[in-house]
Amino acid sequence: MATQRKPDAVHAILAQWHRERPDLDVSPMGPIGRIKRCAALLQRRLDETFAEFGLSYWEFDVLATLRRSGAPHCLAPTTLFSTLMVTSGTMTHRMGKLEAQGWITRLPNPDDARSSLVQLTPEGLALIDRAVEAHVANEHRILAPLKAADLAALDARLALLLAALESPTGQQLPPAMGTAQ
Repeated sequence: MATQRKPDAVHAILAQWHRERPDLDVSPMGPIGRIKRCAALLQRRLDETFAEFGLSYWEFDVLATLRRSGAPHCLAPTTLFSTLMVTSGTMTHRMGKLEAQGWITRLPNPDDARSSLVQLTPEGLALIDRAVEAHVANEHRILAPLKAADLAALDARLALLLAALESPTGQQLPPAMGTAQ
């Protein structure tokens, strides 16, 4: 049983394309446009919570990565920048800013004299613990309008899409992506 959807901003864009280029199958613009719009709107809401702690998104991301790595909350910069998908130059700049804030410290690497380690300071640990609690509460609020079953179905389908996008072979989406359950 299909449910009637309320028109959204993407619906209006699709209608314009159908009017202007009826010969063109613009159906992929629907899900991709909605994912992109959701991502932008979600980022705004997430940034509001990060700002309450004087953090930007990337600062939260670095501190959270160190925090979830477990005690002693210490990683090599190469591990950090590969986890965060940024360049080493970007990571070096970011480490300098976080160190100036007193949230991280750089330590000599006992296993490799040519490199250092990045560790949360006690101030950084306290900050990220408070910020991540608020972040998770915010995510609960954001998703609260969705029914548990709808949220689980959305998560499952997004996992399928993510797996296809992350696939090194560029494989097609599984046929189950388009079937109703």
